[in-house]
Amino acid sequence: MRSKVLAIAASLIGLSASASAQALVPKVNIGVEATKNPQDVSVSLQILLILTLLSLAPALMIMLTSFTRIVIVLSFTRGALGTQQTPPNSVLIGLALFLTFFTMAPICSQINQSALQPYVHKEITFDQALDNASVPVREFMFAQVREKDLSLFVGLAKMERPQSEADIPTYVLIPSFLISELRTAFSIGFLIFIPFLIIDMVIAVTLMSMGMMMLPPVIISLPFKILLFVLVDGWHLIVRSLALSFQ
Repeated sequence: MRSKVLAIAASLIGLSASASAQALVPKVNIGVEATKNPQDVSVSLQILLILTLLSLAPALMIMLTSFTRIVIVLSFTRGALGTQQTPPNSVLIGLALFLTFFTMAPICSQINQSALQPYVHKEITFDQALDNASVPVREFMFAQVREKDLSLFVGLAKMERPQSEADIPTYVLIPSFLISELRTAFSIGFLIFIPFLIIDMVIAVTLMSMGMMMLPPVIISLPFKILLFVLVDGWHLIVRSLALSFQ
């Protein structure tokens, strides 16, 4: 009899706890309703476009900014030093991101003044804001792109010869800018490799002349390369060169 009473009391306590938990959980309804105002459709499309841009933000940062050149040059620097995973990838990516923010700060300021703030204060429409925001980005890409790369994609697109920069669409400008950035980054990386390659050759020749052919030259040359990089303040020179290359 006592066990039955305890079981009934436990069940009542469980029911009351579940009922109180259900009372505390809010009810959320998600549905699609007919719009009574055309502006509601415009706002919904704008929200959808903003969410799409946010999902593509990493790709846009890589394609439309200085990130590509910076991260490739930093990777070449680590490879030239021969330090394997030092500095680690997270440090290189973080440094590349902050250098990208630094070099793109004037362009972001122009976008804020000409597109974002007027749109927030309802002085221009959303389409006008997009057009105004694209102008500083296009100017930045035109300043870095090579004419040879532009002519390549203009020919692949089977376009007429453009008379001005305004005649070149953005979908032609972006890949031209990317391959120009790759070429510039590889050129800088080649110049970075030269002094370290000389150190490797000198160490290898010295070890062979001493008859120490079984000793890997990398073990001996690595401390000398690190010492040279520290003495010339290598990170300062590389970061300075990267920042000046976009001016």
